[in-house]
Formats: sequence, structure tokens, C-alpha cells
Amino acid sequence: MEKFIPDEKRLQSVQDNYKAIKEKVEESAIKAGRNPEDVRLMAVTKTVESVYINRVLDMGADLIGENRVQEFLGKKDELHLDGVEKHLIGHLQTNKVKQIVGEVDMIESVDSLHLAKEINRVSLNKGVITKVLVEVNVGKEDSKSGVYIEQLDELLYQISELEAVKVSGLMTIPPICDSEKEISDYFSSMYQSFIDIKGKNIDNVNMDILSMGMSGDFEAAVANGSNIVRVGSAIFGARKYF
Repeated sequence: MEKFIPDEKRLQSVQDNYKAIKEKVEESAIKAGRNPEDVRLMAVTKTVESVYINRVLDMGADLIGENRVQEFLGKKDELHLDGVEKHLIGHLQTNKVKQIVGEVDMIESVDSLHLAKEINRVSLNKGVITKVLVEVNVGKEDSKSGVYIEQLDELLYQISELEAVKVSGLMTIPPICDSEKEISDYFSSMYQSFIDIKGKNIDNVNMDILSMGMSGDFEAAVANGSNIVRVGSAIFGARKYF
């Protein structure tokens, strides 16, 4: 197997990008009248080689998100993960649950009771509590997973009865929008649901995390209450699919 040789220009670019995005997230929080420390920047590592991920980890990044179970498991031993929180953010198939439970700190993409029950079953077998976010399909798009806002309460009450799963908040990916107002409206709707659910004090359901906003729209997300923004291509460059 050929030894991977990192691109020095890309390493520098990743370093510069991470610093710039971190500053933009902080500026967005201040502009929205929020404490910058309340908004976390997640480095999304899908299709990114370990050497580039390690560059941002060595700069102090403390939260990464991976989309695919196999990809995360394949490169985790090469990553500088001391003190780093690891989230699975991509769609999770029930047949992959056994492989990922206990390997990450949170699963952000729980979109059904069926999936939550499987996470609960595996978590019980492994003797762990798994923190999850419930994924909301805020734009009701057929191409995306996630529960509709109208069904969110029912799903949360059902998941709350599972003893080895702990709901920590909500995650969403809004539709591609033509205007900043349109995207802002989706984020605002999510924030309102987040606040409404928090006020219901459902047992075993915490509304600590609202994960929304990616490379192209994280500033609008921060302005509307997001406290985790998931940024990949704006840090690491365009994704390479193999």
C-alpha cells in the first residue's frame, strides 16, 4: 500500500480556514448578542484524510462529526482524539448500530423509534448510556431523513421511556434556500420547537443542544439559536469522493 503523502499547501489552507471559520462563528455569536463560548464549532470529517483532521485537532478543535460508521472506525486510531468529542451525524442504519454505540459520544441522527430502540438494545448489552439528538426534517423533504416537527413531541415521549438512550437536543438540515430570510425562517422555526420542548420538562429529555448550520449557512443558524454548527468543506476544502 502506497504511503499517503500530505499536501503541504492543503495543510496550510486547512489551518487558515479553521482559524477563519472559528473567528466567524465567534463574530456571529457576538452579533446575535450571544456568548461566543455558547456556540461550538464541529469539524465535519467526511472523506477527509486523518492528517488534515489532525491539523485542526492540534489547533484545539474539540468536536468532530463523521457521517459514516465505517469511515469513522477506519480512521479513528490515526486521530489525535484526546479530549475530543466525537459525534455521528450521518444517517444511521439499524444494522450498523452495534458497531458505533460506545465508539462515539453522541449520535445526532436519530429519526425514528425503531432506530432509537435498537440503540437502546445495543447500549444495554454494552452497559452504556448513549446520548442522541433527534433529527428533524424541517423542510419536509422526501430526500432527507428526520421526523416532521408535527410528530416530534410524540417521538420524544416514546424515546424518553428507553432507559439506555438519553435525548440531548435536536438536529436539522434545512432545504437549500434562495434567500437568507427563507433559511432564517427554517432555523427560527427549529429554535421555537427547541424552546417549546424545553419548557415541557419531559423526563429523560434534555434540550441542551440545537445542532444546525453548515458551511454555507452557519451564520444564520447562530443568529437563530444554534449552539453547534457543523462545518466541513469550508474548513477542509471540497470533498473528494472515491
